[in-house]
Amino acid sequence: MTKYIVEGGKPLCGEVEISGAKNAAVAIIPAALLVNGICRIENVPQISDVSLCMNILEQLGAGVRMINRHTVELDCRHIHSTRTPYEMARRIRASSYFIGALLGRFGQAEVAMPGGCNFGGVRPIDQHVKGFTALGAQVTVEGGFIRAVAQNGRLHSANIYLDVVSVGATMNIMMSAVLAEGNTIIENAAKEPHVVDLANFLNSMGANVRGAGTDTIKIRGVECLTGGSYAIIPDQIEAGTYMAAAAAAGGQILVKNIIPKHMDCITAKLQECGVEVEEHEDTLLVRRTEPLRKTNIKTLPYPGFPTDMQPQITTVLSLAKGISLVTESVWGNRYRYVDELRRMGASIQVDDKTAIVEGVDHLSGAPVQASDLRAGAALVIAALAAHGQSEISCVHYIERGYENIVAKLQALGADIRSVEVPDEGEELGIG
Repeated sequence: MTKYIVEGGKPLCGEVEISGAKNAAVAIIPAALLVNGICRIENVPQISDVSLCMNILEQLGAGVRMINRHTVELDCRHIHSTRTPYEMARRIRASSYFIGALLGRFGQAEVAMPGGCNFGGVRPIDQHVKGFTALGAQVTVEGGFIRAVAQNGRLHSANIYLDVVSVGATMNIMMSAVLAEGNTIIENAAKEPHVVDLANFLNSMGANVRGAGTDTIKIRGVECLTGGSYAIIPDQIEAGTYMAAAAAAGGQILVKNIIPKHMDCITAKLQECGVEVEEHEDTLLVRRTEPLRKTNIKTLPYPGFPTDMQPQITTVLSLAKGISLVTESVWGNRYRYVDELRRMGASIQVDDKTAIVEGVDHLSGAPVQASDLRAGAALVIAALAAHGQSEISCVHYIERGYENIVAKLQALGADIRSVEVPDEGEELGIG
Protein backbone atom coordinates (compact mmCIF):
# COMPACT_ATOMS: atom_id res chain seq x y z
CA MET A 1 0.00 0.00 0.00
CA THR A 2 1.29 3.45 -0.91
CA LYS A 3 1.15 6.45 1.39
CA TYR A 4 2.40 10.02 1.09
CA ILE A 5 4.53 11.43 3.90
CA VAL A 6 4.54 15.24 3.97
CA GLU A 7 6.58 17.58 6.17
CA GLY A 8 4.58 20.78 5.95
CA GLY A 9 5.27 24.43 6.47
CA LYS A 10 7.53 25.03 3.46
CA PRO A 11 6.56 27.73 0.90
CA LEU A 12 6.41 26.52 -2.69
CA CYS A 13 8.72 27.99 -5.31
CA GLY A 14 9.45 27.06 -8.91
CA GLU A 15 7.66 25.94 -12.07
CA VAL A 16 5.10 23.20 -12.67
CA GLU A 17 4.05 21.80 -16.06
CA ILE A 18 0.36 20.93 -16.32
CA SER A 19 -0.62 17.64 -17.95
CA GLY A 20 -3.44 16.91 -20.36
CA ALA A 21 -6.96 17.18 -18.97
CA LYS A 22 -8.19 14.05 -17.21
CA ASN A 23 -11.86 14.88 -17.83
CA ALA A 24 -11.20 15.29 -21.55
CA ALA A 25 -8.92 12.27 -21.93
CA VAL A 26 -11.34 9.79 -20.32
CA ALA A 27 -13.97 10.77 -22.90
CA ILE A 28 -11.73 11.17 -25.95
CA ILE A 29 -10.15 7.72 -25.55
CA PRO A 30 -13.54 5.90 -25.59
CA ALA A 31 -14.60 8.20 -28.46
CA ALA A 32 -11.85 6.60 -30.57
CA LEU A 33 -14.26 3.67 -30.91
CA LEU A 34 -16.28 5.85 -33.28
CA VAL A 35 -13.35 6.12 -35.68
CA ASN A 36 -12.88 3.63 -38.51
CA GLY A 37 -9.22 4.51 -38.78
CA ILE A 38 -6.21 5.42 -36.68
CA CYS A 39 -6.32 8.21 -34.07
CA ARG A 40 -3.13 9.80 -32.85
CA ILE A 41 -3.78 11.50 -29.51
CA GLU A 42 -1.19 13.78 -27.92
CA ASN A 43 -0.87 15.34 -24.45
CA VAL A 44 -2.36 12.22 -22.84
CA PRO A 45 -2.00 12.35 -19.04
CA GLN A 46 -0.28 9.38 -17.40
CA ILE A 47 -2.89 8.62 -14.74
CA SER A 48 -4.64 5.44 -13.68
CA ASP A 49 -8.08 6.35 -15.12
CA VAL A 50 -6.53 6.84 -18.56
CA SER A 51 -4.65 3.55 -18.32
CA LEU A 52 -7.90 1.76 -17.47
CA CYS A 53 -9.68 3.32 -20.45
CA MET A 54 -6.93 2.15 -22.80
CA ASN A 55 -6.97 -1.32 -21.24
CA ILE A 56 -10.72 -1.53 -21.87
CA LEU A 57 -10.16 -0.51 -25.51
CA GLU A 58 -7.58 -3.29 -25.91
CA GLN A 59 -10.00 -5.86 -24.46
CA LEU A 60 -12.59 -4.78 -27.04
CA GLY A 61 -10.09 -5.44 -29.84
CA ALA A 62 -8.49 -2.04 -30.38
CA GLY A 63 -4.84 -1.57 -31.20
CA VAL A 64 -3.14 0.64 -28.61
CA ARG A 65 0.41 1.80 -29.35
CA MET A 66 2.29 4.24 -27.14
CA ILE A 67 4.43 6.51 -29.35
CA ASN A 68 5.96 8.23 -26.33
CA ARG A 69 4.96 8.91 -22.74
CA HIS A 70 2.16 11.29 -23.71
CA THR A 71 1.22 10.22 -27.24
CA VAL A 72 -0.82 7.17 -28.20
CA GLU A 73 -2.13 5.71 -31.45
CA LEU A 74 -5.52 4.01 -31.23
CA ASP A 75 -6.75 1.71 -34.01
CA CYS A 76 -10.39 0.71 -33.60
CA ARG A 77 -10.93 -0.79 -37.06
CA HIS A 78 -11.08 -4.36 -35.77
CA ILE A 79 -13.28 -4.21 -32.67
CA HIS A 80 -14.59 -7.72 -31.90
CA SER A 81 -16.82 -7.02 -28.88
CA THR A 82 -19.28 -4.40 -27.69
CA ARG A 83 -19.27 -5.69 -24.09
CA THR A 84 -16.73 -4.09 -21.77
CA PRO A 85 -14.89 -6.20 -19.16
CA TYR A 86 -16.91 -6.01 -15.95
CA GLU A 87 -14.08 -5.58 -13.41
CA MET A 88 -12.35 -2.87 -15.44
CA ALA A 89 -15.40 -0.83 -16.36
CA ARG A 90 -16.94 -0.83 -12.87
CA ARG A 91 -13.83 0.84 -11.43
CA ILE A 92 -14.23 4.23 -13.15
CA ARG A 93 -17.01 6.70 -13.69
CA ALA A 94 -15.77 7.36 -17.24
CA SER A 95 -16.73 3.84 -18.33
CA SER A 96 -20.17 5.30 -19.10
CA TYR A 97 -18.62 6.97 -22.17
CA PHE A 98 -18.12 3.55 -23.72
CA ILE A 99 -21.92 3.28 -23.96
CA GLY A 100 -22.26 6.32 -26.22
CA ALA A 101 -19.26 5.42 -28.35
CA LEU A 102 -20.14 1.74 -28.87
CA LEU A 103 -23.82 2.50 -29.38
CA GLY A 104 -23.04 5.26 -31.87
CA ARG A 105 -20.80 3.14 -34.08
CA PHE A 106 -22.06 -0.43 -33.65
CA GLY A 107 -25.68 0.11 -32.61
CA GLN A 108 -25.23 -1.74 -29.32
CA ALA A 109 -23.28 -1.61 -26.08
CA GLU A 110 -23.00 -3.51 -22.80
CA VAL A 111 -21.09 -1.64 -20.13
CA ALA A 112 -20.80 -2.36 -16.40
CA MET A 113 -22.47 0.16 -14.10
CA PRO A 114 -19.77 2.82 -13.66
CA GLY A 115 -17.83 3.33 -10.44
CA GLY A 116 -15.12 5.88 -9.62
CA CYS A 117 -15.24 8.31 -6.72
CA ASN A 118 -18.05 7.78 -4.26
CA PHE A 119 -19.21 11.07 -2.76
CA GLY A 120 -21.79 9.39 -0.56
CA GLY A 121 -24.53 10.66 -2.85
CA VAL A 122 -26.10 9.59 -6.12
CA ARG A 123 -24.51 10.30 -9.50
CA PRO A 124 -27.29 9.10 -11.80
CA ILE A 125 -27.04 8.54 -15.53
CA ASP A 126 -30.72 9.17 -16.17
CA GLN A 127 -29.96 12.07 -18.53
CA HIS A 128 -27.62 9.83 -20.53
CA VAL A 129 -30.42 7.26 -20.86
CA LYS A 130 -32.90 9.97 -21.84
CA GLY A 131 -30.61 10.97 -24.70
CA PHE A 132 -29.94 7.41 -25.88
CA THR A 133 -33.67 6.65 -25.84
CA ALA A 134 -34.51 9.79 -27.82
CA LEU A 135 -31.94 8.70 -30.43
CA GLY A 136 -33.73 5.39 -30.88
CA ALA A 137 -32.05 3.03 -28.42
CA GLN A 138 -33.62 0.67 -25.94
CA VAL A 139 -31.75 0.80 -22.62
CA THR A 140 -31.97 -1.84 -19.89
CA VAL A 141 -29.95 -2.86 -16.81
CA GLU A 142 -29.18 -6.56 -16.60
CA GLY A 143 -26.70 -8.39 -14.38
CA GLY A 144 -24.80 -5.26 -13.40
CA PHE A 145 -24.50 -4.12 -17.03
CA ILE A 146 -26.20 -1.24 -18.83
CA ARG A 147 -27.34 -2.63 -22.17
CA ALA A 148 -28.24 -0.26 -25.01
CA VAL A 149 -29.42 -1.39 -28.44
CA ALA A 150 -30.41 0.77 -31.42
CA GLN A 151 -33.88 -0.50 -32.33
CA ASN A 152 -33.28 -0.20 -36.08
CA GLY A 153 -29.57 -1.01 -36.07
CA ARG A 154 -28.58 2.65 -36.31
CA LEU A 155 -29.50 5.63 -34.21
CA HIS A 156 -31.55 8.49 -35.64
CA SER A 157 -31.57 12.23 -34.96
CA ALA A 158 -33.47 13.86 -32.11
CA ASN A 159 -34.00 17.11 -30.25
CA ILE A 160 -32.89 16.50 -26.66
CA TYR A 161 -33.38 18.88 -23.75
CA LEU A 162 -31.37 17.98 -20.66
CA ASP A 163 -33.36 18.46 -17.46
CA VAL A 164 -30.18 19.36 -15.61
CA VAL A 165 -26.84 20.57 -16.96
CA SER A 166 -24.79 17.38 -17.11
CA VAL A 167 -21.25 17.18 -18.46
CA GLY A 168 -21.37 13.39 -18.73
CA ALA A 169 -24.71 13.28 -20.50
CA THR A 170 -23.73 16.07 -22.90
CA MET A 171 -20.56 14.24 -23.92
CA ASN A 172 -22.17 10.81 -24.10
CA ILE A 173 -25.09 11.99 -26.24
CA MET A 174 -22.68 13.90 -28.49
CA MET A 175 -20.70 10.70 -29.11
CA SER A 176 -23.77 8.61 -29.80
CA ALA A 177 -25.16 11.19 -32.25
CA VAL A 178 -22.17 11.89 -34.53
CA LEU A 179 -22.88 8.81 -36.70
CA ALA A 180 -26.69 8.93 -36.33
CA GLU A 181 -28.93 9.72 -39.27
CA GLY A 182 -30.02 13.34 -39.50
CA ASN A 183 -29.46 16.42 -37.33
CA THR A 184 -29.43 16.16 -33.54
CA ILE A 185 -29.77 19.11 -31.16
CA ILE A 186 -28.77 19.01 -27.49
CA GLU A 187 -30.26 21.87 -25.47
CA ASN A 188 -29.25 22.95 -21.96
CA ALA A 189 -25.89 21.38 -22.74
CA ALA A 190 -22.86 21.62 -20.48
CA LYS A 191 -20.24 24.18 -21.55
CA GLU A 192 -17.11 22.92 -19.77
CA PRO A 193 -13.75 23.07 -21.58
CA HIS A 194 -13.60 19.27 -21.84
CA VAL A 195 -16.99 19.24 -23.61
CA VAL A 196 -15.51 21.58 -26.21
CA ASP A 197 -12.37 19.45 -26.38
CA LEU A 198 -14.37 16.30 -27.14
CA ALA A 199 -16.29 18.14 -29.87
CA ASN A 200 -13.03 19.38 -31.38
CA PHE A 201 -11.60 15.86 -31.29
CA LEU A 202 -14.67 14.43 -33.03
CA ASN A 203 -14.56 17.17 -35.68
CA SER A 204 -10.88 16.51 -36.31
CA MET A 205 -11.83 12.89 -37.04
CA GLY A 206 -14.53 13.91 -39.53
CA ALA A 207 -17.62 14.65 -37.42
CA ASN A 208 -19.84 17.70 -37.80
CA VAL A 209 -20.46 19.16 -34.31
CA ARG A 210 -21.26 22.84 -33.85
CA GLY A 211 -22.01 24.98 -30.80
CA ALA A 212 -19.93 23.18 -28.17
CA GLY A 213 -19.20 25.68 -25.42
CA THR A 214 -22.73 27.12 -25.66
CA ASP A 215 -25.93 25.67 -24.23
CA THR A 216 -27.06 24.39 -27.64
CA ILE A 217 -25.02 21.81 -29.55
CA LYS A 218 -25.97 20.83 -33.10
CA ILE A 219 -24.72 17.60 -34.61
CA ARG A 220 -25.11 16.63 -38.24
CA GLY A 221 -24.66 12.87 -38.54
CA VAL A 222 -21.97 11.61 -40.92
CA GLU A 223 -21.40 8.17 -42.44
CA CYS A 224 -18.05 7.52 -40.77
CA LEU A 225 -15.11 9.03 -38.92
CA THR A 226 -11.81 8.33 -40.63
CA GLY A 227 -9.02 9.25 -38.20
CA GLY A 228 -6.44 11.95 -37.65
CA SER A 229 -4.33 13.61 -34.94
CA TYR A 230 -5.43 15.60 -31.92
CA ALA A 231 -3.85 17.12 -28.78
CA ILE A 232 -5.81 17.14 -25.51
CA ILE A 233 -6.19 20.48 -23.71
CA PRO A 234 -4.34 21.20 -20.44
CA ASP A 235 -6.04 20.18 -17.20
CA GLN A 236 -7.92 23.10 -15.65
CA ILE A 237 -8.37 21.30 -12.32
CA GLU A 238 -4.76 20.15 -12.00
CA ALA A 239 -3.64 23.74 -12.62
CA GLY A 240 -6.14 25.03 -10.06
CA THR A 241 -4.91 22.49 -7.52
CA TYR A 242 -1.32 23.73 -7.76
CA MET A 243 -2.55 27.31 -7.56
CA ALA A 244 -4.45 26.42 -4.39
CA ALA A 245 -1.37 24.69 -3.00
CA ALA A 246 0.67 27.87 -3.46
CA ALA A 247 -2.12 29.88 -1.85
CA ALA A 248 -2.24 27.62 1.21
CA ALA A 249 1.51 27.03 1.68
CA GLY A 250 2.68 30.45 0.48
CA GLY A 251 5.46 31.20 -1.97
CA GLN A 252 5.51 31.78 -5.72
CA ILE A 253 5.04 29.31 -8.57
CA LEU A 254 4.78 29.52 -12.34
CA VAL A 255 2.00 27.28 -13.68
CA LYS A 256 2.91 26.33 -17.26
CA ASN A 257 1.01 24.83 -20.22
CA ILE A 258 -2.43 26.19 -19.40
CA ILE A 259 -5.23 28.06 -21.14
CA PRO A 260 -5.65 31.17 -18.93
CA LYS A 261 -9.28 31.71 -19.99
CA HIS A 262 -10.20 28.30 -18.53
CA MET A 263 -8.71 29.42 -15.21
CA ASP A 264 -10.69 32.67 -14.82
CA CYS A 265 -13.26 31.25 -12.37
CA ILE A 266 -10.49 29.89 -10.11
CA THR A 267 -8.17 32.88 -10.49
CA ALA A 268 -10.93 35.32 -9.49
CA LYS A 269 -11.62 33.56 -6.20
CA LEU A 270 -7.96 33.19 -5.27
CA GLN A 271 -7.46 36.90 -5.93
CA GLU A 272 -10.38 37.64 -3.58
CA CYS A 273 -8.42 35.68 -0.97
CA GLY A 274 -5.39 37.95 -1.41
CA VAL A 275 -3.40 35.75 -3.80
CA GLU A 276 -1.59 37.54 -6.62
CA VAL A 277 -2.08 35.98 -10.07
CA GLU A 278 -0.33 37.31 -13.18
CA GLU A 279 -1.63 36.02 -16.51
CA HIS A 280 0.64 35.43 -19.50
CA GLU A 281 0.07 33.69 -22.83
CA ASP A 282 0.07 30.11 -21.56
CA THR A 283 1.26 30.52 -17.97
CA LEU A 284 0.08 31.95 -14.66
CA LEU A 285 2.40 33.34 -12.00
CA VAL A 286 0.85 32.69 -8.58
CA ARG A 287 2.22 34.44 -5.49
CA ARG A 288 1.02 34.53 -1.89
CA THR A 289 3.01 36.52 0.64
CA GLU A 290 0.25 38.12 2.74
CA PRO A 291 -2.33 36.49 5.08
CA LEU A 292 -5.29 34.91 3.30
CA ARG A 293 -8.66 36.69 3.34
CA LYS A 294 -12.12 35.12 3.61
CA THR A 295 -14.46 34.81 0.64
CA ASN A 296 -17.61 32.93 -0.34
CA ILE A 297 -17.75 30.18 -2.96
CA LYS A 298 -20.63 28.52 -4.78
CA THR A 299 -19.95 25.71 -7.23
CA LEU A 300 -21.73 26.04 -10.56
CA PRO A 301 -21.51 24.60 -14.07
CA TYR A 302 -18.84 26.26 -16.24
CA PRO A 303 -18.04 29.15 -16.42
CA GLY A 304 -18.85 29.12 -12.70
CA PHE A 305 -16.55 27.80 -9.99
CA PRO A 306 -15.95 24.08 -10.64
CA THR A 307 -17.14 21.44 -8.18
CA ASP A 308 -13.87 19.59 -8.79
CA MET A 309 -12.04 22.51 -7.09
CA GLN A 310 -14.36 22.75 -4.09
CA PRO A 311 -12.33 20.64 -1.61
CA GLN A 312 -9.09 22.39 -2.58
CA ILE A 313 -10.47 25.92 -2.15
CA THR A 314 -12.14 24.95 1.12
CA THR A 315 -8.73 23.89 2.40
CA VAL A 316 -7.32 27.28 1.43
CA LEU A 317 -10.19 29.05 3.20
CA SER A 318 -9.58 27.03 6.36
CA LEU A 319 -6.43 29.18 6.72
CA ALA A 320 -8.07 32.51 5.78
CA LYS A 321 -8.90 35.19 8.33
CA GLY A 322 -12.62 35.32 9.06
CA ILE A 323 -15.58 33.12 8.18
CA SER A 324 -16.13 31.89 4.61
CA LEU A 325 -19.15 30.08 3.18
CA VAL A 326 -18.76 27.31 0.61
CA THR A 327 -21.93 26.08 -1.12
CA GLU A 328 -21.91 22.88 -3.18
CA SER A 329 -24.68 23.07 -5.79
CA VAL A 330 -23.46 20.41 -8.26
CA TRP A 331 -22.85 17.18 -6.29
CA GLY A 332 -24.56 16.41 -3.01
CA ASN A 333 -22.64 15.27 0.08
CA ARG A 334 -19.18 16.09 -1.22
CA TYR A 335 -17.90 17.10 2.20
CA ARG A 336 -16.63 13.77 3.54
CA TYR A 337 -13.07 15.13 3.49
CA VAL A 338 -14.02 17.74 6.11
CA ASP A 339 -13.63 15.23 8.96
CA GLU A 340 -10.04 14.66 7.83
CA LEU A 341 -9.32 18.41 7.74
CA ARG A 342 -10.70 18.66 11.27
CA ARG A 343 -8.09 16.11 12.35
CA MET A 344 -5.55 18.68 11.22
CA GLY A 345 -7.16 21.49 13.19
CA ALA A 346 -9.52 23.03 10.65
CA SER A 347 -12.71 24.63 11.96
CA ILE A 348 -15.42 23.68 9.47
CA GLN A 349 -19.11 22.97 10.08
CA VAL A 350 -21.27 21.46 7.35
CA ASP A 351 -24.99 22.22 7.10
CA ASP A 352 -26.50 20.28 4.20
CA LYS A 353 -24.84 21.76 1.08
CA THR A 354 -23.02 24.60 2.83
CA ALA A 355 -19.72 24.50 4.69
CA ILE A 356 -19.08 27.25 7.24
CA VAL A 357 -15.31 27.69 7.31
CA GLU A 358 -13.75 29.64 10.18
CA GLY A 359 -10.12 30.31 9.40
CA VAL A 360 -7.50 29.09 11.88
CA ASP A 361 -3.95 30.30 12.47
CA HIS A 362 -2.44 27.05 11.23
CA LEU A 363 -3.13 23.38 10.53
CA SER A 364 -1.20 20.59 12.25
CA GLY A 365 0.13 17.45 10.62
CA ALA A 366 -1.89 14.26 11.21
CA PRO A 367 -2.63 10.84 9.69
CA VAL A 368 -5.47 11.32 7.18
CA GLN A 369 -7.16 9.27 4.49
CA ALA A 370 -8.35 10.29 1.02
CA SER A 371 -11.97 9.38 0.24
CA ASP A 372 -12.00 10.46 -3.41
CA LEU A 373 -9.81 12.13 -6.02
CA ARG A 374 -10.34 15.81 -5.19
CA ALA A 375 -10.63 15.17 -1.46
CA GLY A 376 -7.21 13.56 -1.69
CA ALA A 377 -5.82 16.63 -3.45
CA ALA A 378 -7.27 18.81 -0.69
CA LEU A 379 -5.49 16.73 1.96
CA VAL A 380 -2.19 17.09 0.10
CA ILE A 381 -2.67 20.87 0.09
CA ALA A 382 -3.49 20.85 3.80
CA ALA A 383 -0.42 18.75 4.55
CA LEU A 384 1.83 21.09 2.58
CA ALA A 385 0.60 24.06 4.63
CA ALA A 386 0.47 22.30 8.02
CA HIS A 387 2.98 22.44 10.85
CA GLY A 388 4.62 19.04 11.25
CA GLN A 389 4.29 15.71 9.49
CA SER A 390 1.19 14.29 7.79
CA GLU A 391 0.62 10.78 6.48
CA ILE A 392 -1.92 10.44 3.68
CA SER A 393 -3.35 7.01 2.88
CA CYS A 394 -5.60 5.75 0.06
CA VAL A 395 -3.52 7.76 -2.40
CA HIS A 396 -4.71 5.56 -5.27
CA TYR A 397 -7.63 7.99 -5.46
CA ILE A 398 -5.23 10.91 -5.99
CA GLU A 399 -3.31 9.06 -8.70
CA ARG A 400 -6.53 8.61 -10.67
CA GLY A 401 -6.26 12.23 -11.76
CA TYR A 402 -2.84 13.72 -10.98
CA GLU A 403 0.20 12.74 -13.00
CA ASN A 404 3.46 12.55 -11.02
CA ILE A 405 2.04 14.71 -8.22
CA VAL A 406 4.82 13.80 -5.80
CA ALA A 407 7.62 14.62 -8.26
CA LYS A 408 5.94 17.85 -9.36
CA LEU A 409 5.56 19.03 -5.77
CA GLN A 410 9.14 18.03 -4.93
CA ALA A 411 10.29 20.21 -7.84
CA LEU A 412 8.47 23.11 -6.14
CA GLY A 413 10.41 22.54 -2.93
CA ALA A 414 7.78 20.52 -1.06
CA ASP A 415 8.97 17.87 1.41
CA ILE A 416 6.76 15.03 0.20
CA ARG A 417 7.57 11.43 -0.54
CA SER A 418 5.75 8.29 -1.55
CA VAL A 419 6.36 5.23 0.63
CA GLU A 420 5.24 1.62 0.48
CA VAL A 421 3.92 0.28 3.78
CA PRO A 422 2.40 -3.08 4.79
CA ASP A 423 -1.31 -3.35 4.04
CA GLU A 424 -3.16 -2.88 7.31
CA GLY A 425 -6.20 -4.66 5.98
CA GLU A 426 -8.24 -1.51 5.50
CA GLU A 427 -10.77 -1.42 2.73
CA LEU A 428 -9.30 0.75 0.02
CA GLY A 429 -12.43 0.81 -2.13
CA ILE A 430 -12.41 1.22 -5.87
CA GLY A 431 -10.64 3.74 -8.07
